[in-house]
Amino acid sequence: MRRLPTVKMSACLLSALAVCFMSQTQTFGNGPEKTTPDQPGLVMQEFIYDQAPFPSCHASTIAETPEGLVCAFFGGTAEKNPDVEIWLSRNTGDGWSAPVSVADGVKDATKRWPCWNPVLFQTKPGTLLLFYKVGPNPSEWWGMLKISHDNGKTWGKARRLPDGFVGPVKNKPFLLSDGTLLCPASTEHDSWQLQMEWTPDLGKTWHRTGPLNDGREIGAIQPSVLQYGDKLQILCRSRQGKIVEAWSEDNGRSWSKVTPTSLPNPNSGTDAVTLKDGRALLVYNPTKKGRSPLHVAISEDGKHWKTGLVLEDKKGEYSYPAVIQTADGKVHITYTWRRELVKHVVIDPAQLELKEID
Repeated sequence: MRRLPTVKMSACLLSALAVCFMSQTQTFGNGPEKTTPDQPGLVMQEFIYDQAPFPSCHASTIAETPEGLVCAFFGGTAEKNPDVEIWLSRNTGDGWSAPVSVADGVKDATKRWPCWNPVLFQTKPGTLLLFYKVGPNPSEWWGMLKISHDNGKTWGKARRLPDGFVGPVKNKPFLLSDGTLLCPASTEHDSWQLQMEWTPDLGKTWHRTGPLNDGREIGAIQPSVLQYGDKLQILCRSRQGKIVEAWSEDNGRSWSKVTPTSLPNPNSGTDAVTLKDGRALLVYNPTKKGRSPLHVAISEDGKHWKTGLVLEDKKGEYSYPAVIQTADGKVHITYTWRRELVKHVVIDPAQLELKEID
């Protein structure tokens, strides 16, 4: 270890330095260092990066590969600006790598579009999919797909999805038993409407349902897919102040009417995952206004939910979670932290202390 030279200092200078250090420590307390919180089941929390060549970020996604975790998000000067690109960090066991750009919206030397909402999904060892959107805004964007065959180190050429398809719009796909990838999608060009898309061959060919809702009685986007036995459920962001749901008994080909749940939603994205023990885990903002607090909830049937954790409860924006369960049983959550950073939280779902939702 490199030692600093000994320097004699006056009491006044030492006092001033102490005040400065305390101020910096308090500011840095929200920085990238790992912390172990005291809530049961909350294993670790950290930031994906502490420095980046962009000031603003949003819409993270996370996946597990044979070489470790991969996280992506969009970053730039601000959402909707043409310089917004898709950035990616990898963690092979010794911390997160610095974010690198893996996709942009450059059309030619004079025109570029912003990128939006990346979605990572590991389909089989060595094959990692990156879905994302490109376009001036969500009502005009189009779906894109890149594939990596080395766990996110390098990426193939970007492919545009067929007209009318956006791929998984925010949350991860669901892999059906026959190998079909069911992609929870939505559109915003003609009100907020849900649709389910699927591809049997990793994005070469595509199929979809019609709209699941009319966009007027209920306007909903950004579904997550959950499974209970032979039934599938989607939970979605809405404009009606509630998370909304629909159910399918035929692997997502048809769906029940979209209806509100008992869970509040402030018109902000959520995500959910079916755990290995059959329970559902949801990450959401339990409020009708604002994007704080951010909670974890658990359900055994998709109808009755209990609070498991409080991830954030201070003022600010804590939003757009992504959640997966890794092979070791741990749950990994990433989310937007004040539009400045991407936070990563690790949970042991077996250790959560569940409480009834008021």
